[in-house]
Amino acid sequence: MRVGLCQLNVSDDPAANLPVTLEFIRAAAKDGAQFVLTPEVTNCISMSRAHQDQVLHFQDDDPTLTALRAEAANLGIWILIGSLAIKTNDADGRFANRSFLIGPDGEIADQYDKIHMFDVNISETEAYHESKGYRPGDRAVLARTEIGAIGMTICYDLRFPHLFRDLAKAGAEMITVPSAFSPATGKAHWETLLRARAIETGCFILAPAQTGTHSSGSAKPRKTYGHALAVAPWGEVLLDMGTDPGVTCIDLDLKEIGAARQRVPSLLHDRPYTPLS
Repeated sequence: MRVGLCQLNVSDDPAANLPVTLEFIRAAAKDGAQFVLTPEVTNCISMSRAHQDQVLHFQDDDPTLTALRAEAANLGIWILIGSLAIKTNDADGRFANRSFLIGPDGEIADQYDKIHMFDVNISETEAYHESKGYRPGDRAVLARTEIGAIGMTICYDLRFPHLFRDLAKAGAEMITVPSAFSPATGKAHWETLLRARAIETGCFILAPAQTGTHSSGSAKPRKTYGHALAVAPWGEVLLDMGTDPGVTCIDLDLKEIGAARQRVPSLLHDRPYTPLS
């Protein structure tokens, strides 16, 4: 199966970001990709909640979602919209960080709300409190499709291996990790964690990424790490996109999943134990 990973440098203007995303998806499809993935917050990166209130939409009328659904149908391909920042009806006004798997008929095959919120203090000058603007999801998602069983995660979920193990034990063959990793944590942990999750699960890990300094007219610009990765079930890095925006296609052989799991069948070796009190 041929897969295309998109690496984006989006701004806080969803209307300006959409044409670039469509360009990359079309280029991947032209190169033979059956499945194209975009990163976390494909529509908008902003550190200003007030600005997000002005430019974001509810799911039913989100222009990015509408356009990418139409494009999936037009091209006859699967698209993972890594995530969109979406308005909700929550009383506190928080948004959803929601991933969408779009089928070649343009329909939403499945969707997943990011479970784990990035509430961290990396340094005295760099802190993130995602839960202030976004409400967490509470449901793991495994999409069973004609191109394979796809476990859906987003960014900070990467640090919670039990989610990945649960997806693999439920039948996942690929696990998607669309991200907007910070440069500091990306340099230290990104590749290591992605390779570990692939090795632990025997899955292909597909991680499209945001990259660079993100233009913002309403708040301090955010920076992301880039290095969109594809990792094989045995842990080999198949693709590292560096730090430039773009799209790259690779071929996956799903037979590698069974081979890796047969060599080290750790998914079958769980044993009960007395937990620490």
